[in-house]
Amino acid sequence: MRKTIILYLSIIGFIAFLSSCEKDGTTVTMLTDPISPELTSIPDLTLERANGTDMLTFVGTPLNPGFTASANYFLEACPQGNNFVDAITVYSDVQVVEMNITVSDLNGILLKSFPADQVNTADFRIRSVLIVDAGTGAPGTSTDPFEYISTTKTADVFLYGLPKLDLIDSGMDQKIESALGDGAYFGFVKLDPAMPFTLKDPDTDIEYGANGSSLAIDGAGIVAPAAGWHQMSANTVDLTYSMDSYMIGLVGSATPNGWDSPDQKMDYDTETGKWSITIDLIDGEIKFRLNDGWAWNLGGTPDNLVHDGTNIAVTAGNYTITLNITDDTAGSETGTYTIVNN
Repeated sequence: MRKTIILYLSIIGFIAFLSSCEKDGTTVTMLTDPISPELTSIPDLTLERANGTDMLTFVGTPLNPGFTASANYFLEACPQGNNFVDAITVYSDVQVVEMNITVSDLNGILLKSFPADQVNTADFRIRSVLIVDAGTGAPGTSTDPFEYISTTKTADVFLYGLPKLDLIDSGMDQKIESALGDGAYFGFVKLDPAMPFTLKDPDTDIEYGANGSSLAIDGAGIVAPAAGWHQMSANTVDLTYSMDSYMIGLVGSATPNGWDSPDQKMDYDTETGKWSITIDLIDGEIKFRLNDGWAWNLGGTPDNLVHDGTNIAVTAGNYTITLNITDDTAGSETGTYTIVNN
């Protein structure tokens, strides 16, 4: 464990807290052994589609470094005994006392690593990342944050399979799914305007196509608005559909186009829910962003990407970069990444 660290008034991460202490020279002392967060309660994880909108609550205790501090928390899961290799992020936030998630959202997340319609045994933990300053490169800063992990708790999980619509003639095997089984389907799909497609329900053999801007049984091929990855929604009850561009790319001085668009587009893995790219980079910096714009962008450290985070420094080489988006809400997006030198 790192030695006691005295944080003086100039620490950027605590300006608001310390401004009141500037007059009397108060200092803040970090415990030699900060008390890690703990996962104290796991709800019943026998998940059923009929209860998809119900809220589940995981309960935890926050990190205690010896002073009032802000930390980012991640509730993570993995198959029992996997030691959190390729951990699934179930929840991420700046508080950990009550971690709420709907049954349908949790079911969809865990289906990335666990089979449906059977009992699985999963390990859960809380990982906290504490950043006390920025820009200096010292321990505890944004480039070298402190990380604390709870003890592992194990629970049985039963997941339900999702109804789906298969994309026919889209150029690859892909589908969108209904989290609640209510006729509303959603998914990430890779489309090409030159390849019109239809949506087929494998359970009923009904095939949906386009009728103008609406869906119709046995309708015409659906034409994508552009090439690349999209978020697609379809509703077989009210016969509506939409396709919104969702292309994650690398941008920065280390990439072929520098800080200009178009970005170097990443590919989505529907099985793992992660984005990846293999690319030649030069000495410089990179960030992740959505649709070649800055309204949604991620920077920071491998375990703590945040909105408008710091640029990521890289050296020249061929890399495989994998991005896990833990919250895609514009303005508060978060994630993690790995970078492997090939």
